[in-house]
Amino acid sequence: MAITDWPSHERPRERLIRGGPGQLSDAELLAIFLRTGTSGKSAVDLGREIMMHFGSLSGLFSAKLKDFAGLNGIGPAKYAQLQAILELARRLLAEDLQSGVTLSSSEKVTNYLQLYFSRQTHESFVVLFLDVKNKLIECNEMFRGTLSHTSVYPREVVKAALENNAASVILAHNHPSGTVEPSNADKTLTRSLKQALGLVDIRVLDHIIVAGRKTFSFAENTIL
Repeated sequence: MAITDWPSHERPRERLIRGGPGQLSDAELLAIFLRTGTSGKSAVDLGREIMMHFGSLSGLFSAKLKDFAGLNGIGPAKYAQLQAILELARRLLAEDLQSGVTLSSSEKVTNYLQLYFSRQTHESFVVLFLDVKNKLIECNEMFRGTLSHTSVYPREVVKAALENNAASVILAHNHPSGTVEPSNADKTLTRSLKQALGLVDIRVLDHIIVAGRKTFSFAENTIL
């Protein structure tokens, strides 16, 4: 049955308008984006099929165009729209950060980093440079590595922090493997960077690891 034939109180779009998007499932939100289904499938059915195929929103948004081969309902046009939505969300969170990052807004930082790393299949190391009021100056990918390793050079981080006239930094890197817990190497690196930056009076506010939807904060776990 087409969604237009459903009772109005059950249709995803009407439910969103009436009660907000929070009450809808991922598949129902995706159905509103898709607008129409395919032969024999409503947009919600197609949304469920797509979510089952990719396993999660992270899997969906990190997929390449070729990954949609064999799935009816999403071609190059829909793929481009999905990427546009992701980029708009990323830019919205970046605007929030630039309006004033504070320790109490760590959730915004985490959300931004999850979007930032969402399409990456390699490990990379990012530094957020903050001014004396904890406002974002720049978010810079300093180092890029392989699936499981990135070489990070404290001297380059200190140099970039001084060039940005940063008062503090937030360190971040991703674990494409999906394991969010810090390794011994991660802990050693954090100590080295904190010491090196401390010599030039620049504070390390946090080191955040991102693995899909999971995150680990050194500051929140009191190991910074």
